[in-house]
Amino acid sequence: MKKTQYSRRLTAALLAGLASTTSLTVTSAANANDEAKIAEILARLERLEAENKELRQELVQIRNNPSLSLSEGATENDPGEVEVASSATEADASVGTIKLSHRLSYDMLDPTTRINRKQELLLEARQDGSLPSNSVIFGGAITAIADYWHSNRENKFGYLMRHPTPNNQQQNDVSEAVLHSAQLSMTATLGDWVTTYAELLYDPEQSFGAGTITAISRNQVQLRKGYVVIGNLDETPFYLTLGKMATPFGLTDTVNPFSSSTFWHAFGGLAYGAKLTYHDNGLNVSVEAVQGGAQFRAANMPNNGTAVPSKLNNYVIDANYTYGFGDADYLLVGGSYQRGSAYCQTYPVTHFNPCPDNNPAWAAYAQLQTGPFQFIGEFGKTTKVWEGTFNPTPPLDRFEASKVSSLTLGGKYTTAIAERQLDLSLEFSNFRAGPNGAPWEKQDQWVLGAAHFITPSVKGFVELLQINGYAPLNFISGGNVAPGATHSDIDTVNRGVIIGVNAAF
Repeated sequence: MKKTQYSRRLTAALLAGLASTTSLTVTSAANANDEAKIAEILARLERLEAENKELRQELVQIRNNPSLSLSEGATENDPGEVEVASSATEADASVGTIKLSHRLSYDMLDPTTRINRKQELLLEARQDGSLPSNSVIFGGAITAIADYWHSNRENKFGYLMRHPTPNNQQQNDVSEAVLHSAQLSMTATLGDWVTTYAELLYDPEQSFGAGTITAISRNQVQLRKGYVVIGNLDETPFYLTLGKMATPFGLTDTVNPFSSSTFWHAFGGLAYGAKLTYHDNGLNVSVEAVQGGAQFRAANMPNNGTAVPSKLNNYVIDANYTYGFGDADYLLVGGSYQRGSAYCQTYPVTHFNPCPDNNPAWAAYAQLQTGPFQFIGEFGKTTKVWEGTFNPTPPLDRFEASKVSSLTLGGKYTTAIAERQLDLSLEFSNFRAGPNGAPWEKQDQWVLGAAHFITPSVKGFVELLQINGYAPLNFISGGNVAPGATHSDIDTVNRGVIIGVNAAF
């Protein structure tokens, strides 16, 4: 109910009380000796006083907490921004707003695009006014899938959107209908220069917890990202990010509607750090000081032979340029360098273990948007061999340690069905960690995908996949099986189909 309606109710109640009181007073004067009439007057006055008090309290609550209302330009199919609270008076104008923005939430929580460039997305939203100052945006996203897979090797499934271990899939044929992930986010703008972002993630299929996807240890919620951005692109092209964020190494995007590229799995970093960025006229240069030790993903810089992150001794440098042409067409090209990649452990390899020395990596990438077509390509490689890929036990000792590399090539065509966006895509990506013929030589991923947007923030999708090779990072060259053996298998072939929905709010 609007504030004016409450005011009218309060005014009507006061007038009714006054009229009733006047009428009863006249009646009382004519019947001064009638005690019953006097009692009735007092009772009515008490009731009116109680009702007026209640109405006043409701009016105060409405002034402090305005009711929900759809923002301008929203439609039934695309609610856009929903305003939850706003300033009640001009005196309270600095209070700002609390909102839901389906479009911003989808863009920020989408794990397929601008993966390590979300800060620019926030600052650009502030520039165009879709993210106003002194506001708080709450959002979320849920991804649910059903899938079927077949493997020519029992218990070996190399698909990386769930951990490739027998804890998750057994025998030659597997299927599931599951909640793949759920996210909650909060974006707050404080004045014109400070933007904060926090993202909670529930992902039992990709959690590092022990056990199956129903184990309590894998059904936990984590703060996936959280940082403070200090910058105002209207005033300066420089901005600073401090917190837990995706490292600016490579593109790491994918044209797939759901599955991440193998390049992201191999080199997509997540770490504590401080990033300084220059972003203007198509040029974007980032330098991030990354916390040492083994970070959350794809970053490991030894600290005196340990993985203790007690020094800011790792870094990532990235530079890219976007050349725009036409109305919405562009070409993005860039390159990256990282001082300490994840591929530095000795044999046997296990996640997050300390390294005797660092292993740098570099990447080059490009993205082209022309009309309804988008093409991406990127390649990354370590500068040194990964010592842990050498198994010293015969007969595997004939395979020398190798550098690690990854390649992505993909294309997407965008059209429409019934005025709803439809994306058709094809992507190849791979991971190479050994010489020719080694059981852990490589793992290739082919994805044929289709995505239909029911609304701009709700996407239904289907993917057909083939995975060639089985090379999990943990114990990739052996060490958890019999001497001279490894669970990696270059001849493993997986084929699968995935259908699902990704809905953001």
